[in-house]
Amino acid sequence: MADALQFNPEARMLIDGELVEAASGRSYDNINPATEEVLGQTADGDSEDAERAVAAARRAFDDGQWAGDRQLRKRCLEQLRDAMEADKEALRWQTVAEAGSPLQLTWAAQGDTVIEDARWPTARIDDFEWERDLGVHDFMGMKSRRVVVREPVGVVAAITPWNYPLQVNLAKVLPALATGNTVVLKPAPDTPWNATWLGRLAAEHTDMPPGVFNVVTASDPAEIGEFLTADPRVDLVSFTGSTAVGRHIMARSADTVKKVFLELGGKSAHIVLDDADLEATMPFAAFSFVHAGQGCAMTMRWLIPRDRYQQAVELAQAATESLAWGDPSDPSNLMGPLINARQRERVLGYIEKGKAEGARLVTGGGRGPHEKGYYVEPTLFADVDNSMTIAREEIFGPVLTLLPFDDDDDAVRIANDSDYGLSGGVSSASLERAESVARRLRTGTVGINGGMWYAPDSPFGGYRQSGLGREMGLEGFSEYLETKTLGFPA
Repeated sequence: MADALQFNPEARMLIDGELVEAASGRSYDNINPATEEVLGQTADGDSEDAERAVAAARRAFDDGQWAGDRQLRKRCLEQLRDAMEADKEALRWQTVAEAGSPLQLTWAAQGDTVIEDARWPTARIDDFEWERDLGVHDFMGMKSRRVVVREPVGVVAAITPWNYPLQVNLAKVLPALATGNTVVLKPAPDTPWNATWLGRLAAEHTDMPPGVFNVVTASDPAEIGEFLTADPRVDLVSFTGSTAVGRHIMARSADTVKKVFLELGGKSAHIVLDDADLEATMPFAAFSFVHAGQGCAMTMRWLIPRDRYQQAVELAQAATESLAWGDPSDPSNLMGPLINARQRERVLGYIEKGKAEGARLVTGGGRGPHEKGYYVEPTLFADVDNSMTIAREEIFGPVLTLLPFDDDDDAVRIANDSDYGLSGGVSSASLERAESVARRLRTGTVGINGGMWYAPDSPFGGYRQSGLGREMGLEGFSEYLETKTLGFPA
């Protein structure tokens, strides 16, 4: 990990344009999940810091020029993207160290690709339809011309997780700022430096007015989260995380009737139809283990035709056992540790529950050979019934389940028999047949025959308990806007 120490972490928060310590003076340890060693310190904020940040954001929105000056917003966001590009090598090693991300992912969803995609929301400032003329309408003899105007919501609280911190931080912060809102970003306590890095770049390399963008870090996310969701000065809460916390945020936000965007959990299914080439398809099941399965949209239920089930199990086992995993700074590894000891024990608990409920453990199931680090082996279960806990609950770890089905209708029934509806996949020798099945899935995204739905202009979100609203794309851009209709005499 020697090369992985080539970064310069930012321990301070950004509040009202200044990089500051916590008001209490406290800080907390940022732990490397691969080694369990302390990487450094981070400001340990509380409600007093959140109060300062919300007050600054409120003032910047109500009294500043940010909400009404699109060209200022464009210039500042372009400056921020340029600063990210210039400093991305430091971010690369920082992300490996604090998130336990495989190094390979830092050229994709943990770094370079995300920074490149940051151009998209900024470009929408110029071409978005901010106003729409509805023409003239005659109401009770009065002719009026109507215009629909899109305006920023106000102060946005962005609450983000630890699994893909840069991607989620930017997916919330950039469209919120591009649409004219001011932002208070509260990152997960396990990956604070991805957020404080953005705060430092904004403070030192952009013309962003004080209070427009604020970052508040804390070892205990509950206190600041409770403050932000209940404060009447916050107009919108944008949250990515577990469904349980999402429900709580909805309840806390109800008293002030603030807008809520929720990107929550998933238990996504990949359907392998009976005409699929199993030898070409099943090795891709191992990609479910990338970043230790810590992704809400990963397909952790693979549905296999009953008459081809044993062959599929053998191919999945071979793919699982050949996966390179371990030290995330080793570029050959696609899987590193879980984020912390609590998550490791949670995943191991699900593995024990799977065995107790009658699923067959094919391979994995333990902590592996590592003496240090929050590792769990890539784990494959077969003979899984969709009523089992490991098939119904989001594990958020490297645990893949294989379920048999009888025909296309049965596969669709099993896939849709879930509290979640975030993503999915379909594989078939017939693209037409695969698309037909994909259109029947009650999920927000579906990959067909290896097709990738992810892109900055692709809306992402889910059905049912996978959330409310969409992130990214024009739909995600619009989440941060209000709609006003003006009437003029014709």
